[in-house]
Amino acid sequence: MTRSTQDIDREIVPRKGLDFHLREDDIPKYWFANDPFKTRFVDAMSLLFPEGEKFFIQCVRDYKDQVTDPKLLEEIRDFTFQEGQHSMVHIEFNNRVARQGVAVPEIMAYQKKFMAAIRRRLPKQYTLGMTAAAEHMTALMAHYFLGNPETFDDADERIRAIYFWHAIEEIEHKAVAFDVFQKVAKGGYFVRSLAMLHLTVDFPFHTFMIMRHMLKVDGFSREERLKLWLNGLVWLYGPNGIYGKMLVHYLRWYKPGYHPWDAGETAAFQRWRDAYARQHGDAIAATNDFMKARA
Repeated sequence: MTRSTQDIDREIVPRKGLDFHLREDDIPKYWFANDPFKTRFVDAMSLLFPEGEKFFIQCVRDYKDQVTDPKLLEEIRDFTFQEGQHSMVHIEFNNRVARQGVAVPEIMAYQKKFMAAIRRRLPKQYTLGMTAAAEHMTALMAHYFLGNPETFDDADERIRAIYFWHAIEEIEHKAVAFDVFQKVAKGGYFVRSLAMLHLTVDFPFHTFMIMRHMLKVDGFSREERLKLWLNGLVWLYGPNGIYGKMLVHYLRWYKPGYHPWDAGETAAFQRWRDAYARQHGDAIAATNDFMKARA
């Protein structure tokens, strides 16, 4: 029976000590269906995560001292822990990408300066709105991947497990920044809508710029890169593409009165958590179980 968003267990679980065996030498360079575009799209997102997650933590902490609700304070602590764990794993993953010749230190240094400039120049309420919007975007991708696991059928099991674990935790804490924005920072509809429009342009721009560099480093000719981009953009934005299928969920953000727990398929979310418990905290085994048992 499919669970509704009302009866799902929304506990934020601080998981730690996960090992994705990223030091093993047999992980393919193009680990995602042997497809350079798909692989480098996800790799590029990974390069954005560590500084992005630091930014999210800082923006929520700007208002932590004003929070009086004990439950929300606990959720902020768990949100901070989870985001910190994500950064650690993605830094390890990014180090692997750096060994392939990608200018990871330079990209990370630029991202650090860019995030610092945003925090320095924009109001705290707005940057918290950006955080809530970014959490919505990551959560809707998480719901999509969990609801459509066949997307990762031909992915390396170790890296696939990173993204399923990351997806679970993004769903668990998807409302924390939003609740702080709305209840504590008193952010309104205009600010959160503007912040989402900002992220809708900013996130793919930075992702694609990193991918542009990666595909050049990989040695593809201009004609080969053009073909990869044309096919890849259809995979992302075509009628049956990933973002095309997420459009309705994305647009719910602009509905007055919207809350992150109003939407999102949750049955698959709980199936992965059940598999994780059965596998005693082994995220790779849990993800493999989840993939085998899917409807």
